[in-house]
Amino acid sequence: MLDAVLDALSELRSPFALYEYDIHDFVKKRFEEAGLPCVHEAKIGKGCRIDYLVGTVGVEIKKGKPIPATLLKQLRRYAACEGVSALVVVTQRSVSLPKTVCGKPLCVVALNHLWGVALP
Repeated sequence: MLDAVLDALSELRSPFALYEYDIHDFVKKRFEEAGLPCVHEAKIGKGCRIDYLVGTVGVEIKKGKPIPATLLKQLRRYAACEGVSALVVVTQRSVSLPKTVCGKPLCVVALNHLWGVALP
């Protein structure tokens, strides 16, 4: 399922988003287009609500460039939940994070890497 989520997100071409929830809408549309059922604002544990849950893959969306230490603390809480097998972070700008968190795969999809070159 992780590969399917990453494949769907790799085709995301999000225009500039003023608000984080704009990115949520673009991500949801990509999951729908890819035929991936997802739950928005999924409760995955006590006090833990992740932006999207696709099967057992948790997807967290961050606008701008998040602070790695703060984000990692949040991701550790999510990774500790039994119903989560892997995590994907979608950000507007790249952020350096480890490849695993609590023994579970962690992938980063940076939208600025997907924008490509605009030709006239």
